[in-house]
Amino acid sequence: MLYIVGTPIGNLEDLTFRALRTLKEADLIACEDTRVTSKLLKRYEIEKPLISYHQHSKVGKIDQIIEKLQKGENIALVTDAGTPGVSDPGNLLVQEAIENGIEVESIPGVSAITTLISISGIDMQKFTFFGFPPHKKGRETFFKKLLSYDHPVMYYESPYRIMKNLNLLREFDDDKKLIVGRELTKMFEEVKRGKIDEVIEYFGQKEKVKGELVVIVH
Repeated sequence: MLYIVGTPIGNLEDLTFRALRTLKEADLIACEDTRVTSKLLKRYEIEKPLISYHQHSKVGKIDQIIEKLQKGENIALVTDAGTPGVSDPGNLLVQEAIENGIEVESIPGVSAITTLISISGIDMQKFTFFGFPPHKKGRETFFKKLLSYDHPVMYYESPYRIMKNLNLLREFDDDKKLIVGRELTKMFEEVKRGKIDEVIEYFGQKEKVKGELVVIVH
């Protein structure tokens, strides 16, 4: 069995009882970064063998995991934060497992997307998720397409590119409103709401923007 396990996006207490039991019972845990997952396991006194599986993993790594599953091992797939399969290569492993007749089970948990939606205060019955903006090529196309929707659009943002991309967003449409969640569920969690100019001014006053961000454009 391949278990897709949702893990905390920041606060380590945001782990379900079911996820905790699954991690304890798994034969092997496939994770994005073994160092990050080790901290979570140490918090709950879990000792399990780990295997790295991330966006730079080659096909051979997927084959290795599938082979272990075919031999009868139960493997839990986790990401550094949140639910695997969202803006990470989890879907590739799931697809390969399905094609090989291996049962896949979801152990739902925290997601930065639903976390921000729940406190957005706007109608989010219909929305589009865009993942991370491209670093260079396709960046302008990404934001132009994002702005063409008549319902809320969400995307993940890096602290290193937040200001550059917000300025690009303003260049294309300075009338949109934003809801930006930073460090969600962590000690310095904050949510900034307002027009693009207001959000740019707010983050521009910071010496350095830290932590991953989630943005709603509406």
